[in-house]
Amino acid sequence: MTSVLKTAHDSAPGPSALPGGRAGAGPRSAGRRGAAARRRRRASAYLFLAPAFVMYTAFVIVPWAQAIQLSFYDWDGISPGIWAGLENYRTVLTDPQLVGSLVHALGLIGFYSVLPICAGLVLAAVIGRGRRGGNFAISRTVLFLPQIIPLVAVGVIWRALYAPDGLVNEGLSAIGLGSWTRAWLGDFTWAYVAVGLVGSWVMLGLCLVLFQSGIQKIDTSLYEAARIDGAGPVREFLSVTLPGLRAEIGVAVTVTVIAALASFDIVFVTTGGGPGDSTTVPGVLIYRLAFTSGQVGTACALAVVLSLLISLVVLAIGRLTRERA
Repeated sequence: MTSVLKTAHDSAPGPSALPGGRAGAGPRSAGRRGAAARRRRRASAYLFLAPAFVMYTAFVIVPWAQAIQLSFYDWDGISPGIWAGLENYRTVLTDPQLVGSLVHALGLIGFYSVLPICAGLVLAAVIGRGRRGGNFAISRTVLFLPQIIPLVAVGVIWRALYAPDGLVNEGLSAIGLGSWTRAWLGDFTWAYVAVGLVGSWVMLGLCLVLFQSGIQKIDTSLYEAARIDGAGPVREFLSVTLPGLRAEIGVAVTVTVIAALASFDIVFVTTGGGPGDSTTVPGVLIYRLAFTSGQVGTACALAVVLSLLISLVVLAIGRLTRERA
């Protein structure tokens, strides 16, 4: 009898096996410890982000909020401002000069984005087909230099190149195209194109480096399979390289479009928006209105409209990139 009772006692469930026992509390305590660890990691991440967030707030968010506030006033920057409501925004959307500057900024997307991306894709594909010699490395370095040189210096250099006695006209004369020589930055027809081509040169190196880094991550077996199937260079580029560079193309489009819409340095240094208003962009016009004409409210309204335009374009690009990914 004693052995039977002992066996029953040994086989009876202990406290740890009962629903309310300690074993039931084990997973809960582990979950609590995991949640506490996640909260500590999240707090540490916020702590590391705090300095950048403070700087971003001080130099971006606060000035942006002040610009929005000033856009509702008629203010010359010195005397007390007068409430103007939406009048400044009406001026931005109806004044031919202000609307023209927005149109010019949109037109620069073709020079800052479309041309560099197309040329960068072709150059990256050519270099990616095994031609990684020293000459191509030197070419990449030369093309990427505009990303290192300040844009003001780039503008000064190209202003000298486009001068009537500059290297561009000298080169045209040397190859028998003297009839094409002109004061490029002073020509009402060609000044906009000349400034846009400078932007293309600036952005080409960035696009090339982005696409080359993307090509390096594409599986080489895809190229081998394409060659086995008889694909030529063009078909290989369209079927393998382009799909593999979808993410890099999205980044390049976003960066270059922002650069086109927010352009200021190159235009201001080379033409100052002239001749006339043929190369005026919002950045130059904002500077003129705020610091030359004393129309701070209108300048802030134009800046707000430009910022909203950039945000909408970037959001549209991001959505299209995600849908096609």
